[in-house]
Amino acid sequence: MNHVLVTGGAGFIGSHLVESLLDDGFSVVVLDDFSTGKLENLPVHHPALEIVRGDIAQPGLIDAILSKHRFDYIVHLAAIASVHQSVSDTFRTHRVNSEASIYLLEAARRIGGLKRFVFASSAAVYGEDISLPKREDSPLRPISPYGIDKFSAEQYMLTYHELFNVPTVALRYFNVYGPRQNDQAQDAGVISIFMRLFSQPAPKVTIYGDGHQTRDFIYIRDVVEATRFVMKHDAANGNVYNVATGRETSILNIVQALEQISGKQAMITLRPHRPGDIERSFADISRIRALGYTPRYNLEDSLRECFSGGFELVKAQAR
Repeated sequence: MNHVLVTGGAGFIGSHLVESLLDDGFSVVVLDDFSTGKLENLPVHHPALEIVRGDIAQPGLIDAILSKHRFDYIVHLAAIASVHQSVSDTFRTHRVNSEASIYLLEAARRIGGLKRFVFASSAAVYGEDISLPKREDSPLRPISPYGIDKFSAEQYMLTYHELFNVPTVALRYFNVYGPRQNDQAQDAGVISIFMRLFSQPAPKVTIYGDGHQTRDFIYIRDVVEATRFVMKHDAANGNVYNVATGRETSILNIVQALEQISGKQAMITLRPHRPGDIERSFADISRIRALGYTPRYNLEDSLRECFSGGFELVKAQAR
């Protein structure tokens, strides 16, 4: 049985990954402080799951976990994911997103024996670079403490691979969406917000800008599969990959798709463009395609699955 440590495993992405691993016979330890993650996201009674409640930035916690378990894989998702919080509490964000990542890396170096250490980075590392599509070798110009810390931790991951042969991989997740995503947070994903609005009889949608701004939206199923994919491919070691679809979709496209799926007409209010918002963003995914991975889920089908509750129904039946 393969043993995996998933930090931030009770969160949106983490809980879906944990479920996938457990379904395939892995033994999983989740480390989460439950500041944003939720216990109900996890199959708490699963015999192969252990949950550790704790702050990853707390000195000694990682050592205690790694002294108790011998892990084959580490997937490091724990982070303060709010750009706004990174601005209002920069020091705390830096401790969690950067310093704790280095501490985990150093602990992994000391124990040795890992097959893979996967780090969840972000498209935020590209920042204000206007070149399209975003390539892994595009200029990195993060514009928030969150983006800076993700970039810093990413570089440490690659350096630890070069210097100490720690089998690290960094994944730059783009705009992930799907069930369990927080639709109330200040930095909530636009799709999760729109899904909540379209659950109402008469959806009232506010769009900042003209609605033609684009993002590269990727379904949580594809994100989990990409993460699992690099866990098992040795060629991924020491590399960074965009995790996206390679397609740009406008905000208005999302509204139109949800109108078609729900049969409801949205009442749209346009507000002024928010300072700092990027007009267009999408990824070049040729590097991860060359490794052998291709995203499988299209936007309309995955939105329909989310809207109908089909995703959660499938998971419930699987259990």
